[in-house]
Amino acid sequence: MTFDILTLFPEMFRGPFDESIIRRGQDKGLIKIGLHQIRDFATNKHQTVDDSPYGGGAGMVMKPEPLAACIEAARQQNPHALVLLTSPKGVPLTHRLAVDLAAKPGLIIICGRYEGIDERVHQLFVDLEVSIGDYVLSGGELAAMVVVDAVTRLVPGVLGSDESAATDSFSDGLLEYPQYTRPPEFNGLQVPEVLLSGNHALIAQWRRQQALRRTAAQRPDLLQTAPLTECDRTFLAQLQQ
Repeated sequence: MTFDILTLFPEMFRGPFDESIIRRGQDKGLIKIGLHQIRDFATNKHQTVDDSPYGGGAGMVMKPEPLAACIEAARQQNPHALVLLTSPKGVPLTHRLAVDLAAKPGLIIICGRYEGIDERVHQLFVDLEVSIGDYVLSGGELAAMVVVDAVTRLVPGVLGSDESAATDSFSDGLLEYPQYTRPPEFNGLQVPEVLLSGNHALIAQWRRQQALRRTAAQRPDLLQTAPLTECDRTFLAQLQQ
């Protein structure tokens, strides 16, 4: 999986991309990350990448020429990559979308800045606009980091166990069940006995019910689209009573 990130601030990525799961994916050769400085494609000696908007208004807009040239350069390395723009106007980043993105041959991620990019670049190059939430950031770099992290953990072999991704929150449409580890008692609180029983069928049932209980309490909207069994629906009905 190849990520090409187009940004005005490539140094922002050094720390996050040099640690943890993303570092492991790179060390294993399962993902490759390229950082592209958009200013390198500017056409004047001052490396200008922004200008005032036509029609007036506050702020500046990213110019089309350097951004288009940067996209084209990244495309030469991976012509089949999906071009993605981080933007508060985009579709929400969900687990389902991350799964779809992980199946792509590569992603070219444009980090927007200022008041946004020239609309003509959007029309000519952008395949998908993605948002990580209903709020505005100073730029798209942090959002790009979130996209790369969410997608990387879904690339086979990156995590220590592929089962980890399969049981994460949202992987089956529900929030994840509670987790416990040693010691069996902490500050007067005990690990649920079922988890110490060794009965895998009962443990699986408990975890499913706890996931349903947590989702119903914290994110009931997810139950509208989650794949539920008749046993799930019966348990939820009992919760409501």
